[in-house]
Amino acid sequence: MAEFPTPDTWLAHRVSYGETDAMSVMYYAEYLHLFERSRSEYIREHGMSYSKVEERGIMLPVREAKCRYKRPARFDDLIYIRVGISKWGRASMTFEYEIYNEEKDTILATGSTEHACTNEKGRPVKVPEWLKELFVGD
Repeated sequence: MAEFPTPDTWLAHRVSYGETDAMSVMYYAEYLHLFERSRSEYIREHGMSYSKVEERGIMLPVREAKCRYKRPARFDDLIYIRVGISKWGRASMTFEYEIYNEEKDTILATGSTEHACTNEKGRPVKVPEWLKELFVGD
């Protein structure tokens, strides 16, 4: 496996029929949904649910999303999504993703999402130290 930001989290996922197109290939937009699910798990594994982050007044809207599709995931495949934070800005963060096959020896897709750090009114705010420490403190 290539160099990847740490700490990281792995999320297992079985591709459902409803996530596939007419060719039994996972629909392209579903990858972004998997990014979101793995990102939420990453935050949870580091000690806080995303809902708790929001309760503390911090929102993390997506400002940019990228996905590079390399090989298809198909109906009933067991896949693994790997997630970590690759970059911190003053008022932003970037999550990186890799999606692997069941054996974790083939990358099916890679991607990233850049998130602004805002208050409840959508105004940019500095990433709070308590949030950064959840991930950097490992």
